[in-house]
Formats: sequence, C-alpha cells, structure tokens
Amino acid sequence: MAYNPNKELKMYYSIGEVAKMFGVNESLLRYWEKEFPIIAPRKAGGNVRQYRKEDIENIRLIYHLVKEKGMTLQGAKLRLKTSREKTINSSEVVARLKAVREELVALRSALDYLT
Repeated sequence: MAYNPNKELKMYYSIGEVAKMFGVNESLLRYWEKEFPIIAPRKAGGNVRQYRKEDIENIRLIYHLVKEKGMTLQGAKLRLKTSREKTINSSEVVARLKAVREELVALRSALDYLT
C-alpha cells in the first residue's frame, strides 16, 4: 500500500488517485462507498468524486480491516461500530511498522551497494 498518512494531503483527490494510493480498483472504492456510509466523497459536476482527507482516512481503516486483516465487510462494519478507536490505533501501528520496514530495506540495499 502506497498510502502515507503523514504526507501532507491536498484538499481533494480523484477516485483514480485514491485507488492508486491503496492499490485497488476504482470499482472497489465505489462499492465500499455504498457499503460504508463513513465514506462520503463530494460529487462535483458529472458525478466526479472528490475525496477529502477524512474519506481517505476512513478508506485506510476499511482497507486495514478488509485487506490486511482479512475481515469480511460485515465484520469490518461491526468492528468500526464497536471499537473504532482501537481499530484506528491498530492501523496506525501497522502503518508505522511498514514505514520502518521500508526504511530498513532501503538501508540494507544501501549497505549491500557499498560492499
């Protein structure tokens, strides 16, 4: 997943940009939008979706539950309803660990290059 929650976000993102951030199809985002009312992108002329930071954060939570933890959509809905804060903390920890891993892999590559 290429999404970095610490990176400064612009005001609105297109569905294509958001799909690319998470490595998913645009159709999956539209489906999740129907299944999870917490994803509510603004719709501009011609029904063009404009995702805000809040939408992207909610997608990150759903992605974490469904794609990373392997939960069903019903399970993800229940988890978000009953323990949203715990889910947020868990997904933030996973994101930080992935960032640390990427940094370590980069350091390893640099060291291999020097030797």
